[in-house]
Amino acid sequence: MMMVVVVLVLVLMIVVAVEVVLIMMMVVLIVVMMLVLVLVGVVVVPVLLVLVVKMMVEVIVVLIVEMIVLVVVLVEVLVVVKVMVMAIEDNH
Repeated sequence: MMMVVVVLVLVLMIVVAVEVVLIMMMVVLIVVMMLVLVLVGVVVVPVLLVLVVKMMVEVIVVLIVEMIVLVVVLVEVLVVVKVMVMAIEDNH
């Protein structure tokens, strides 16, 4: 029982770490795109602008989804820990 819980927690922690890294990458992407918009926006045709904005919207949507997944995973971790604590208390 204990091993299963430990493995579960480890897997969930890895998922959380991956999510955080992904979110960081998304944020960096958005910042880079903003800079590109500011630098290039003055010179370049609106077509590229539309493409960049479209890409940014997609990135932001993915970012929101990642945040939701992260919250869900954290809730799962809390539930697993709670169950684990209850199981330990029952054993004593």
